[in-house]
Amino acid sequence: MADADHEHTFESVDAGASTTFPMQCSALRKNGFVVIKNRPCKIVDMSTSKTGKHGHAKVHLVAIDIFTGKKLEELCPSTHNMDVPNVTRREFQLLDVSDDGFLSLMSEDGETKDDVRVPDGEIGDKINRLFVEEEKDTNVVILTAMGEQAAVEAKEAPRGS
Repeated sequence: MADADHEHTFESVDAGASTTFPMQCSALRKNGFVVIKNRPCKIVDMSTSKTGKHGHAKVHLVAIDIFTGKKLEELCPSTHNMDVPNVTRREFQLLDVSDDGFLSLMSEDGETKDDVRVPDGEIGDKINRLFVEEEKDTNVVILTAMGEQAAVEAKEAPRGS
């Protein structure tokens, strides 16, 4: 395959902004984001337990990795800080799907992006169904956090926009 000859360079697009910020454990909320085991996750369940006379309240977090879908858990004192990932969600117009499974995308300001793979599973199927089979204008939502990115949603683009 000729693809093996290509060099891939990945450049950071933020202006030196940190990929995470600290937040006190007790301030985290369900459906919010948190970093567990160095992975950006969405909190799906959390509970607080009061401990003994001299112990601190503990927060039990259950979260799903936003890129892999794996379930992760963390137990931390409510007064401790945890990292929260800076998550950005941008919608792009789908221009093409390459033979090697990459999306060719264009942002509203005309910038092109060719470094996102077609995801496996339901969202990848939806992209193929809308764009390839039904030949509809398709918009793809890209989630970016901690230097990773993934297509998380696909929908038919509104006409005449």
